[in-house]
Amino acid sequence: MDNASMPKKSKGGKAFIKFVIDVDGKVKDIRVLKSSGDELLDKEAMRVIEIMPPWTPGKQNGKPVPVYFNLPINFKV
Repeated sequence: MDNASMPKKSKGGKAFIKFVIDVDGKVKDIRVLKSSGDELLDKEAMRVIEIMPPWTPGKQNGKPVPVYFNLPINFKV
């Protein structure tokens, strides 16, 4: 039996990534809150968050403040 006729195994999972948008809109303090079950997928989720363009910072009483986000990222490979 050759590899072409064998079913391919799929990888997947959901990683929950926690990060902060600082007062300048930059992404900081990225970490895995809940793993997808695969270290490579978790690292990829963190990499994608890290390269995001600047956000609009949160405001409280008219002043920019840091804001925490928890972002679920679904993988199906």
